[in-house]
Amino acid sequence: MLFSANLGFLWADLPLPAAIRAAARAGFDAVECHWPYAVPAAEVRQALDETGLAMLGINTRRGGAGENGLAALPGRESEARAAIDEALAYAVEIGCGSVHVMAGIAAGEAAEATFHANLTHACENAAQLGLTVLIEPLNPHDAPGYFLNDADQAARIIGKIGHPALKLMFDCYHLQICGGDLLCRFERLLPLIGHVQIASVPDRGAPDHGELDCAEVLGEIGALGWARPIGAEYRPVGATDATLGWLPVLRQIAVSGA
Repeated sequence: MLFSANLGFLWADLPLPAAIRAAARAGFDAVECHWPYAVPAAEVRQALDETGLAMLGINTRRGGAGENGLAALPGRESEARAAIDEALAYAVEIGCGSVHVMAGIAAGEAAEATFHANLTHACENAAQLGLTVLIEPLNPHDAPGYFLNDADQAARIIGKIGHPALKLMFDCYHLQICGGDLLCRFERLLPLIGHVQIASVPDRGAPDHGELDCAEVLGEIGALGWARPIGAEYRPVGATDATLGWLPVLRQIAVSGA
């Protein structure tokens, strides 16, 4: 199985181009990150071209202090769409395939209508560029008040908008906390899924311990036909390189189906 290093957490002490090179040295097949905008796109593209790694996804900006996205915030549409357009343009410059549109802290019918409208804007523009738009449910313990907090809620939104560019980010860490039953939900939602991420539960550490058997989960996901890179979005304790013992183990277990 293939793996992508999420550079929002892994090698976070390094500048983004250096982190891309570190991921390549460690044997990752791709990379992804959160907010790359402080780094000129040309520098990121150079590191990607040099290593041969693809950048799978980036996030829209979070907004101001204490905010966690803008797309579901009524009255903030112009800011939300500017953030979406910025992310899409940056993605094109670095050859990135998808943009995660962050919803923000909101609730209610007005927030849902705002989110739908902003996602429609994102999808229409992304489709013209050959990009995918991702939405990701976040668990209420890590992201209290976040508008999108359930996979079925995300599925309803994707169905209502009905645009082929819109997909679900299936983060095993968040969804295990938000109800578990990961394998049944993955199989049911597979046609909607655009990316998969893993971490241990409940500490969000490396995927080699905790209540979630990542080897079993990834083996089953692979058996269901998922062949794209799995995003390693975990918080390393100490130096990232010292936490990577799971990588060859999970790669082998997932491929062998053991």
